[in-house]
Amino acid sequence: MTARAVAVIGAGTMGHGIAYVATLAGCSVALTDSRPEAIPPAIRRIGDLYTGGVKRGKLGEADVAAAAARLRADRDLGSAVREADVVIEAVVEDLGVKQRLFAELERAAPATALLATNTSSLSVGAIASAVRDPGRVVGLHFFNPVHAMKLVEVVTHERTEPGTLDRALAFVRQLGKEPIVVKDAPGFASSRLGLALGLEAMRMLEQGVASAEDIDKAMELGYNHPMGPLKLTDLVGLDVRLAIAEYLHQTLEEPQFEPPQILRDKVAKGELGKKAGKGFYRWSD
Repeated sequence: MTARAVAVIGAGTMGHGIAYVATLAGCSVALTDSRPEAIPPAIRRIGDLYTGGVKRGKLGEADVAAAAARLRADRDLGSAVREADVVIEAVVEDLGVKQRLFAELERAAPATALLATNTSSLSVGAIASAVRDPGRVVGLHFFNPVHAMKLVEVVTHERTEPGTLDRALAFVRQLGKEPIVVKDAPGFASSRLGLALGLEAMRMLEQGVASAEDIDKAMELGYNHPMGPLKLTDLVGLDVRLAIAEYLHQTLEEPQFEPPQILRDKVAKGELGKKAGKGFYRWSD
């Protein structure tokens, strides 16, 4: 079943990226956010992605014109989801916020719509518990930057219906992405593995084993990672990484997820990574 209409809730980094790839896949896309001021910059960033695709020879002018025509900004949640086949939530990583949103989505979206969360670590089952029909809820964990990253984790919980999983897999492939199916466990597969590597890199830096640059180079050149774990942390956001580490340490009770002091200190000082101009590296526009 091909999705025709997609609603993306949350116009931040992940939301605008998901909206971009969905327009290119032929979907009409409504992008909305509880903060109206977040929508215009998100639309501009999507426009920049179209422009960049043309410059790199990946997109033609006609492709961009058609994709852009399929995108609309909508300040009203109910209007954004009213005719959606697929609704994707990409808001703040707060369980209560997501549960309240999904309860609202169930009331506003068509009963046949797939309800998906882009959470990177929270329990999809806990999010789904906020709706009367949790079987229609699934995790679709996209990666940043969405337009460049091929992987999407499709996260199932105990009450996910088989038909929901089938639709989710088909939608991910429609977007030109590669899905993997992961059980609803803390951190899923990618966040758990990636965070363990990132936190160990921080501990090595803290202990003076090597510089941030050389630790990253070890993984880039020795293990063929496209980006080292400390630079990746700067892009993700040190505050985001700290929140996920605290959550996994609390839920899994495994020592490798205890946040290193260097991470706590940097977050306390506001050194949150690229978005703040400084993290493990210094960044400039």
